Formats: sequence, structure tokens, C-alpha cells
Amino acid sequence: MKVLIVGGGGREHALAWAIARSEKVSKVYVAPGNGGTATMGSCVENVALGSTDVDGLLQFAVSESVDLTVVGPEQPLEAGIVDLFAEAGKKVFGPTKSAAQLETSKVFAKDFMSRHEIPTASYEVFRDYDSAKDFLEKTTVFPQVIKASGLAAGKGVVVAETRADALQAIDDLFEKRVFGGAADEVVIESFLAGQEASVFAITDGTQYRFFLPSQDHKRIGEGDTGKNTGGMGAYAPAPLVSEEVMKKVEERVIVPTLEGMREEGMPYTGFLYIGLMIDNGEPSVVEYNARLGDPEAQVVLPLIQTELVEALEASLDGNLGEIAFEMKPLSATTVVLASEGYPGSYEKGKVIEIDPKLQEHDSVMVFHAGTVLEGGMLKTSGGRVLSVTALAPTLGESIALAYSALGGVAFDGSYYRRDIGAKALA
Repeated sequence: MKVLIVGGGGREHALAWAIARSEKVSKVYVAPGNGGTATMGSCVENVALGSTDVDGLLQFAVSESVDLTVVGPEQPLEAGIVDLFAEAGKKVFGPTKSAAQLETSKVFAKDFMSRHEIPTASYEVFRDYDSAKDFLEKTTVFPQVIKASGLAAGKGVVVAETRADALQAIDDLFEKRVFGGAADEVVIESFLAGQEASVFAITDGTQYRFFLPSQDHKRIGEGDTGKNTGGMGAYAPAPLVSEEVMKKVEERVIVPTLEGMREEGMPYTGFLYIGLMIDNGEPSVVEYNARLGDPEAQVVLPLIQTELVEALEASLDGNLGEIAFEMKPLSATTVVLASEGYPGSYEKGKVIEIDPKLQEHDSVMVFHAGTVLEGGMLKTSGGRVLSVTALAPTLGESIALAYSALGGVAFDGSYYRRDIGAKALA
């Protein structure tokens, strides 16, 4: 098989790593890929096409006789890449443009959950500054959560602790247009108490299989302080998501979501992410993503015992229920190494040194995100540069191994959180 992976971040490097391990796969193309995928060996090749160049990607898939395309990020899903490939008769894994609205429009997602009685925070939708301001000035309960409805790279959410914070947030969204058209509609919802967790499923629209539950660390600072980021680390399985909680998620979220999407004429196929808030064992949906998370993909993919390609093919063929989807009896932790200044402004082009011995360690993987290969040298090209993932029999051991392995990676001004997974151990 020839497989094309669309995207260039840590999630896509992890997908390439998982897919290239299959004996069925002879070639993996990554568009555009990164410095990590550029150094995976002859069977993995970067393609100089942007992830939203859906026409160029289709042309490439046709010309190279690609057997399967896997869409990593959300932007090409919003651009309709799955619909385009399907119309051309090319196998593609991911939800259609209409189904991907579960992620690409928070207004759609909240209204959908309301229609299908899926547990989530109460909310209001606003389309202009004045009406949002009027609502907030009458509100007596804080914090309130303010979200740009459209795609904002995971950064369009503000937990406003005070009315002043909330008014500043809607000014940024509606007046200053910090996220442009993504904030043409804004959701203001009640604050959910508890701890966040991530549940991922693979689905053919009816049947589904779960990955191990994980927990992401969104804030830049230790102790979950500071600005939101794309994610500073993750671990799996998350003890917070017990078997009892998982059963509630299945019955109250996954089943009604898939049934609802079928009823509304947009069956959902692909990866489905459920961002949860869990309070005293009761799960509520914070958000959907129409893809694997990043950096959660860097822990859930290495924990799959079953070949990922087998599951992808079964999903596309509509017989996902007929295959085993088994997990390794291990824990995984990934720690993100970021550029100094992220999630604000940061410098690029810093030379990255990686100890070759890390690549010889069976239980350690280095997944690249914001890296580029220039003149045979790896250099930084993004805010989240790479993540170091470690597998071990227990969560504590995987955390210790991940931080130990970080000692083999260095670039000027690197930053990482030192408390990834600590809340689970506590």
C-alpha cells in the first residue's frame, strides 16, 4: 500500500510512525511533513504540498496511485478534502465537511448536543458585541467560558474569571477580531467544574472502537497556569476515566452522537475526539474534535497493539466491528519541548541536537512538530517543536523515562513543563 498523510505536526509524525510499521505499507507520503518525517528513512517521504491545498493533494494522490489518504488536522476537513477525494473515487479517512462541523462550528456542536440531549454546559450564542456585552453585564455568576465558534488553532477559548475578563474577551473577538472570521459567532457557556480528559474513538459511522483515554495539559505553566497552548504534554491511560466513567461516555455521548449524525444525514466516519470535563464521576462534553488530538496522538497511537492500517481499512469498509482493536498493557507519557516565548512570539531557526541513542530505545519515541531539515541540520520552525514519548509498565515509570529521555534533546531557549502526569500520580 501507498499511504498519504495530510499535515505536518506531531500528530502526523505519530501517524506516519504507526502506519509505516505495517508490513502492508510500502510507502508513506506526508504533506507537508516536518523535519522528523524527513528523517524516517526511504519508505517515508515529505511532499511539498500544504495541508489545505486539497486540489493539489488529490492530484498527487491520483498521480502516485495512493491507496489511502489519512487526514491529520482540522483545516483540510473544513475545506472539504474528504468530499473531494470521495467524489474522485480515492479512499480517504476522515469526516465529510458537513460532519466535521462538530469541530469547525462550536455553535453547530452545542446546538447538536442540545437536540440530542448530550450532557454539556448551558450556553448562549452571540453574533455581535452589543448583545454579548448586554448578556455579560446582567450575568452574576463567574467564571464564564467564551469561545470563538470557528477554528482558532485551539486558542479561541477564554475562561473569564471576572466580568472585566469576559468583556475584554468579547472585545478581542468581536471588535479587535483577533481570530478573524472564526469569531463571527461566539458561544458563552457556563463553567464546568472538574478535571478534563480526552476520549478518542475510530468509527465507521455506526460501529466504533476506543483508544485508551488520555489527559492533555493545555496551559503553558506548571500547575496549569498561564495561557492556553496547543498542548504541552499528555499521558494515557488516564486513571480519571474509570471503566464506569467510560461506560457513561459510551452511552451518553458516543452512541447518541453517532446516531444523531446519521439521523441528520451526515454520518460521521473517521477519528472522533470527545473533550470531557469529569466531576465526581459524571462526564460532560467540553468540545468535539474531528481528528486525533495533538499531543494526545503521541501517547494513544504507540499504545495500540493492533495495526493502525487494519483499523483504518476496516472503518472505511464498514466492518470495524469485525476486527480486534487491542491495546498494549502499558502506560505512555509525552512531554512537549517548546520554543522560548510560546504561545506568544518566538524565534525560529534554532539548531536541534538529538542524541542518536534515543532512536535505539524501543520504549522512547521523538515526535517532531515545529521542525525543518535544512542543509542536513534539524532546526526549529514552530512554537511546539517536538515531544518525547515514553512507554513503561506504569504511569510513574513512563513519566520518569520521558523526562530522562528529554536530556537527550536540546536547542537554544527550549522550554517544557516539569509536571506532566503529576496530577494522575497524586
